[in-house]
Amino acid sequence: MQRNFVTAYGLIRPALFAIDPERAHRLTIRALAIARGGGAVPRVRPVTIAGVEFPNPVGLAAGLDKDGEAIAGLFGLGFGAVEIGSLTPRPQGGNPRPRLFRLAEDRAVVNRMGFNNGGIDAALERVKTARRAGKLAGVLGINVGANKDSDDRVADYALGVGKAAQVADYVTINVSSPNTPGLRDLQSRPALDELLTASNAARTVEGRRVPLFLKVAPDLETKGLDDAVRAAIDNGIDALIVGNTTISRPDTLRSALAKETGGLSGAPLKALARAKLAEALAASGGRLPVIAVGGIDSPEEALARLEAGAALVQLYSALVYEGPGLVRRILKRL
Repeated sequence: MQRNFVTAYGLIRPALFAIDPERAHRLTIRALAIARGGGAVPRVRPVTIAGVEFPNPVGLAAGLDKDGEAIAGLFGLGFGAVEIGSLTPRPQGGNPRPRLFRLAEDRAVVNRMGFNNGGIDAALERVKTARRAGKLAGVLGINVGANKDSDDRVADYALGVGKAAQVADYVTINVSSPNTPGLRDLQSRPALDELLTASNAARTVEGRRVPLFLKVAPDLETKGLDDAVRAAIDNGIDALIVGNTTISRPDTLRSALAKETGGLSGAPLKALARAKLAEALAASGGRLPVIAVGGIDSPEEALARLEAGAALVQLYSALVYEGPGLVRRILKRL
């Protein structure tokens, strides 16, 4: 089934690129939701973080399957870990459309989705159903965020962590999205310490201390990233994900859509993501695993990030341009 999906994507990609990006995304999720998965996830260079064994170091970044609709199909592509979300306590529609743009000339994407999702409760029911059916072939991460109109965002995160921890193998605190006003302010101390303290208190379920990851933006300056790393270490966070989309715009962009408001991802993020990985690794001094995200679009790039010190890598935008077969091409190279 998954081999058929990979082959079909190559055939229908021109048709998908001819329609609205968000509609194409929805069609892709529906197709993956129908797929039944492909048995066991490939075991290639397994990695253990906080007691959780990842069968291979290639994961899906949050954002593609926000509501946990296609988990089995995504594991079938070969991902060692699938991260769903971002999920908020209450459903929200996100920002007005259009809000997703392909920068085809640059092999990039700009989005200003705004945490659109059906709410954490609905997604967790899907996860429970998938787990009972034995469809979680790899590690499942759940990425949580705050509602845009929340009066208490720290409480939103604590609530999300507590609920997600009931079914997830790890939970990610996402304070790095540029599309919810004021959210990135939570990356700075002392606000970050308050957030992590509350989230830590919520992550233990029936005596199990569920691993907690922190996702930060690639736009943090060196000192800001250093502070975030130190806050993560001081508060017992298990891994740092660096990073997310960027609000910066490299001079090399050619697409007429480059000036659209939102976060940029894909190939143009590569240099910035490499630099921030190096900074995070230096700041952590080996005390905190770092997961690399951003511009990973080939087996060679994935291997380079791992050899640079990343514990894991995550993909998303590269799948749009390289196709879902990219995952197994990376695993073959590794």
